Amino acid sequence: MSDQTAYELPEKLKNLAPYAPLEGLFNIRLDANESFLSPPPELLSEFAKAICSIDFNRYPDPYCTELCEAFAGFFSVAPSHVVAGNGSDELIGLIVNWFTNPGDVMITVSPDFSMYAFYAQPCGVRHIALDKDAFSLELDADKLIQTARENNARLVMFSNPCNPTSLCASQDAVRRVVEALPGCLVVVDEAYMDFAEGSLLSKTGTYRNMIVLKTFSKAFGMAAIRLGFAVAHPTLAIALKAAKSPYNVNTMTQAVGCVLLSHPDYIKSCIEDIKRSRDDLHSRLCTLAAAKDDILGVWNTQANFVLLRLSDARETAGRMAARGVAVRNLGDYLRVSAGGPPENRAVIRLLDEILH
Repeated sequence: MSDQTAYELPEKLKNLAPYAPLEGLFNIRLDANESFLSPPPELLSEFAKAICSIDFNRYPDPYCTELCEAFAGFFSVAPSHVVAGNGSDELIGLIVNWFTNPGDVMITVSPDFSMYAFYAQPCGVRHIALDKDAFSLELDADKLIQTARENNARLVMFSNPCNPTSLCASQDAVRRVVEALPGCLVVVDEAYMDFAEGSLLSKTGTYRNMIVLKTFSKAFGMAAIRLGFAVAHPTLAIALKAAKSPYNVNTMTQAVGCVLLSHPDYIKSCIEDIKRSRDDLHSRLCTLAAAKDDILGVWNTQANFVLLRLSDARETAGRMAARGVAVRNLGDYLRVSAGGPPENRAVIRLLDEILH
């Protein structure tokens, strides 16, 4: 009989639960900020043709050369600044794990995308979440700079426009953060910037301490293929390529991404359609708020969703789910993704029935 003790999980894993998306059968899903637009049949045919030409017995291009060149052309940046990832989630994890040392300080803001804090857990960094103003929910650049300096931060990371507030800090405010912290890596997640203005993509050759993240899951409507990008000064881009796994983006994803980027007019028309839907949803929610005491606030939006505060957001989300409509509950708030016109109207009708 062995005298060895049984294997135990590391402490950092013992209380960690798997990610659990909202479960259930829903007629309308507006909880994940996905695009409500699917590629048209002619584009799907091009995807299929590209996939059928793949040598499936060969590994993918480790640097996604053709894909990164296509991305660079679409966004008018240098290909040497671009690194592709298996979704921007992979790139966030790479940055947190490889661009910090145990004991370094990483600063995020709150509320913001939850995965930043998630990736900070296992790597031994000291994570500080800086609370935003409880009323405005806006990014305070001066407070962020001060906190980073006081704590000698090694990494600052935030989304702009912000998920879940939908608010967008000005380009000047974000540049001020980057310029004020030359010894700190500033990561700006621009997952939703296609719906707003103020991108810093064009400045990636200027700043050696900034990485801009992009995703194909929102404006590009390609959440299923898991594709994201980091755009940075070549010094940082080379470091990211060294840190990532060799074949991180599969060949099918690369092929589909290249085909999609060859249709810039289609992409731009999708973005405009989503913005119109978002504005329609926001307008309808503001009108409803004027008649419903349960709605305590509706925030202006520069993303593809709308944030509203309710007297009982959790109960409201549950009642909506029971009626086949999924939205995201965030404490006192609901985050509602922009859907197609019928979906937006259905959400408004349901909220009108539920709320007082």
